[in-house]
Amino acid sequence: MIEPHAPARPGTQPPWAGPARLPVRPGTGRFLVLAGVFVCAACGLVYELELVALASYLIGDSVTQASVVLSVMVFAMGIGSLAAKRLRWHAAAGFGAVEAALALIGGCSAMALYAVFAWTGSWGGLWAQGPRCLLVAFSLAIGLLIGAEVPLLMELIQRIRRQDAGGAVADLFAADYVGALVGGLAFPFLLLPFLGQLTGTLLTGTVNVVAGGCLVLGLFRRDLTRRGRWLLILANLTVLGLLASAAVLVDDFERAARHAVYGEDVRVALQTDVQEVVLTGGDHGRPLDLFLDGRLRVSQRDERRYHEALVDPAMDGPHARVLVLGGGDGLAARDVLRHRGVRRVDIVELDAEVVQLARHDAALAALNDHVYGDPRVHVTTGDAFDLLRRVHPGTYDAVVADLPDPGITASTKLYSQEFYGLARRALTERGRLVVHAGPVASRRRVFWTVVSTVRAAGLHPVPYRVGGRASGFAAGPDRTAGTSRSPRDWGFVLAARGVVPAEPGLRSDVRAAERTRVPGLPASTLVHPRY
Repeated sequence: MIEPHAPARPGTQPPWAGPARLPVRPGTGRFLVLAGVFVCAACGLVYELELVALASYLIGDSVTQASVVLSVMVFAMGIGSLAAKRLRWHAAAGFGAVEAALALIGGCSAMALYAVFAWTGSWGGLWAQGPRCLLVAFSLAIGLLIGAEVPLLMELIQRIRRQDAGGAVADLFAADYVGALVGGLAFPFLLLPFLGQLTGTLLTGTVNVVAGGCLVLGLFRRDLTRRGRWLLILANLTVLGLLASAAVLVDDFERAARHAVYGEDVRVALQTDVQEVVLTGGDHGRPLDLFLDGRLRVSQRDERRYHEALVDPAMDGPHARVLVLGGGDGLAARDVLRHRGVRRVDIVELDAEVVQLARHDAALAALNDHVYGDPRVHVTTGDAFDLLRRVHPGTYDAVVADLPDPGITASTKLYSQEFYGLARRALTERGRLVVHAGPVASRRRVFWTVVSTVRAAGLHPVPYRVGGRASGFAAGPDRTAGTSRSPRDWGFVLAARGVVPAEPGLRSDVRAAERTRVPGLPASTLVHPRY
């Protein structure tokens, strides 16, 4: 609790806050403390960003995960600041202990979260909530320890040279905020691309414990008893040993966790600039599966059914020039080229590594009929939204949107009214757009929001639902969903500038979708996403 106290007379020092006996000049000591604040702030923000990034990847819905991590962590920082008031008379020892604990918990948080997801996420029941519970626990613990840093550092910096509280706070927060800036930039541009989430977080923990230990044992060692110094040295060496051991074993751990998630048939696993790409099966008679960021994107068991349902209705109209948005695996383009009269197919894929895999992996290239060897196929690497903004009006006879599930936050703009307006502009007068709109039975509101959004863009939608989906790995935004909750159908929306004629082969699928209708849903826009 916030304790009431009588204000001290100006210039009065508390009994534990005599001048520190430093091995360096006060000015140098003050600089070293502020440098320690800078490093610790950078490490703290890396832990925060790592939790948000890993939770978004493992659990899905990055907006929700970021909100949970940030709100819980900021709340815990306030509690940690209050709790640290009782450590002020042992500020040096308290800060050393806090940094050792923060380095251990923050440095190991990514491995622990991934381990719980990999080995318990498929058990179902309460175990499926394990990653969410652990995310909150780590946010709370890391926030408590980060919050305890500031009061202790404030006490240490004041013991070097007393100054007015406002000036000390300004200096401390300036170093803290600049450190947070460096940590915030280092995570996406250095740690994540070059080291990955697991090794990057372990390295951050190592830097954290070294900085905290050097500051206390090098600058404020005379504030510690002989026993306290040895205990702090032992604690720091233990934390360093644990982090180093984890770093040595991180590759083996990652392989074991990947096998726990995907099974023993993993053939290809790579982290691209965009996502994690995993291929399983595809040899010795085993069906091929393609996972993007842990979500099943293609399964050889049912991909024919999916791609025929997606492509064929759009190809019943004019189809000389076809644009495929997404579909870097080449399977949608394969089905497009089976129709006579196709002169050009343009594929827009965000991840160039997926295209390379579809070209050169023997099993995937055989599945897509070596579509990238066809001279009619042209590939552009980039964002589908940006490409549509540059397309001349009336360029394409058909647009096939073979995109990830609309419930995934990164895909939301590709299911917006603005996006469909750009697709409408790219179509010829009699052109058709077909959209993969996620499962129907398990996420009816999402599916019918897509329908409402297509209609709001000035197109006439024909929603339809196709069954025959193989059960198994969750494909939607929530990766912690068990097999029993995985979707059993697909939803699609066929649209055109004018009324689309009722195709005989679609009538039963249209009726199946109509039975699930949710009326009155508003359209999703860039500034007001509704998925």
